[in-house]
This record gives sequence, structure tokens and C-alpha cells, in this order.
Amino acid sequence: MTALQGKVAIVTGGGQGLGLGISKALAAAGAQVVITGRDQAKLEAAAAQIAAPGAAVLTVAGDVRRRASAERTVAATIEKFGRLDILVNNAQSSKPFVPLEQIDDDTIALTLESGLLGTIYFMQASFPHLKREGGSIINLGSREGVYGGQGFGIYAATKEGIRGLSRVAAREWGKYGIRVNVINPAALTESARAFFAAHPEQEQAYLSVIALGRLGDPQQDIGPLAVFLASGEARYVTGQTVNVDGGQMML
Repeated sequence: MTALQGKVAIVTGGGQGLGLGISKALAAAGAQVVITGRDQAKLEAAAAQIAAPGAAVLTVAGDVRRRASAERTVAATIEKFGRLDILVNNAQSSKPFVPLEQIDDDTIALTLESGLLGTIYFMQASFPHLKREGGSIINLGSREGVYGGQGFGIYAATKEGIRGLSRVAAREWGKYGIRVNVINPAALTESARAFFAAHPEQEQAYLSVIALGRLGDPQQDIGPLAVFLASGEARYVTGQTVNVDGGQMML
């Protein structure tokens, strides 16, 4: 598959979980991939998994909560590959199942800074390069933002903030050929496995509302949509939210 041959992509939080799965799919489609995260050892281990025939992988350690990290990652990408075509804002930290009245400032800062602010920082740092030939920005939203699940107050607010930001960017940057879309996934990641192992009753409740009865595979189920949105096949798609959740949310 060569839908992204010659393209260069940045994936935040690409060292594990959903970001790793998406990175593998992008590389398999021909893209050169840059992954960023806080743990360099984890990034290097992920890079070995991502590498596909003819695909190079660059790792840049950093914290998406800091603007300087976004600027450094983009600068390293341009230095290495000379261009940037695709940005996937996947990184997100949060504390689940905290009742609204108990959300403290540390949880607010952790969630908003890693999600909404990190997305803004990477979009702004990438903009001068994406506007040269047009490009694709894929931001990760969540079912919790649309549904409003109990215990996900600040996480839901953050994810809906990302969706709002994405719609504005789609309108403002469309004239440069930059497309901005959102994926709302339901994926079986390492963190999801750990959580369900500790709370098996939550797993059954979660799966019971998925029409296909299972969580998606980050690479095989979520990755192909990211490849499509990043490719020329989606050249007339922007400002959209696509649920890839096995029929959990039906809009």
C-alpha cells in the first residue's frame, strides 16, 4: 500500500497504544513517521515496531504540554525529512472516573494541557510547513465528549474543545489546502487492558453498547481511517468527526 508514499507524518503519543497503531498504519502506507512522547526508551522500542520497508522513523522525546516541545519536534522533522504533510494529535493524559465535584486543579491541568493545549501547540508549529503544499491534520476526539460519560468531566470537555478547535481550523486553513478532521475511536490499548483487568464489570458494560461487540485494534481498525484521511482520497473531506467505534455512537 503506497497511498502516503513520499509523505511525512508526525504522531504525538506515538510510542504506545493508539498512537503506535496509527503510526504503524501510516508507515505501512508509505509515510515517513516521526513519533514523540516523554519516554525515549519507549519511543525507540516503538520505532522498531513501526519501521516498514522503505519507511524511516524518527523519535523526538518531549512533553506535548510544552510549546517548546512542539516547536522542537517540528524543527527536527524538517531537518530530517525536509517537509511535513500529516499531523496526528493523539497524545492525551487524564484521570478517569473522577466525579465532577471532585475534579482538582492538578487533574484539570494534566488533561487540558496534554490534550487541548498540546493539540494547539502542534497545529501552530506545523502550520507554516503544512500550508506550503497543503496537508492533513487528524485530531483525536472521544465518545465521552459526545456522550458525556459519568466520571469524565474534564476529559469530555477537553475532547469537545479539540473538536471545536478542529472545525475552526478547517474553516480558517482550508484556503491553504489544509484539511482538519477528528477521529473518535474505541480501541483496545494497553491502558484499556489494564483498566478492564482491574474492573471487569466495566469491560462488560462498555462492550454491551458496541454493536460489533468488541473494541477495535489500533492498527487494523483505527489506522486505516487515519491513512484515508491523510491521503489524497480524502481531499474533499474536512471539518468532520468520524466515529470508529464498532457502532458505539451512531449519529
